[in-house]
Amino acid sequence: MFKPLEYLKETPSQTAGPYVHIGMTPNNCEITGVIPEDLGLQVVSEGAKGDRISVVGRVIDGAGSPVIDCVVEIWQADANGIYNSPMEHRSGGDSHFSGWGRQPANANGEFAFETIKPGSVPYANGMMAPHITFWIVARGINIGLQTRMYFSDEEDANSTDPILSKARMLGRDNTMIGRRDGNTVTFDIYLQGENETVFLDI
Repeated sequence: MFKPLEYLKETPSQTAGPYVHIGMTPNNCEITGVIPEDLGLQVVSEGAKGDRISVVGRVIDGAGSPVIDCVVEIWQADANGIYNSPMEHRSGGDSHFSGWGRQPANANGEFAFETIKPGSVPYANGMMAPHITFWIVARGINIGLQTRMYFSDEEDANSTDPILSKARMLGRDNTMIGRRDGNTVTFDIYLQGENETVFLDI
């Protein structure tokens, strides 16, 4: 039985602190012996199906400076639009594809993921455009920021995507588009300022 809401107390918010990237990626920070390797380094295994791509970008603060102590995670469906998740009710997921990755930004605020281009996934009234979900955490961010990256070579699918359509109403859909050039997709994330990326309240 659920407790009445008046018994549920809100937990005070706290910042991630200056060491969040160290705790999440200790080997990258030259702290060895904690875990064999940092989690999320490899999204794609040999034999994975789909269009191999590199997703690269920078995390930039409101002053235009790179955020050097952030951690970026991605979550996505496989090439057939199926998630590698216990909550996925469809069968046929790619066992060679984890669908999740984690990378710390480097000294220039840059991140890079080797992955595949995801397929479209269904929602209540149709299909969402191919996209990758990003989660960013860093010192001074109370709650991890979540956004999506869509693909510049999916104009037709993007035009009907429900999330991207809402951002388009505000003239900010371009902040969620990754620019594809060959096998490289570039996606810069702006935390504040004129070019601030659309973040999702989830």
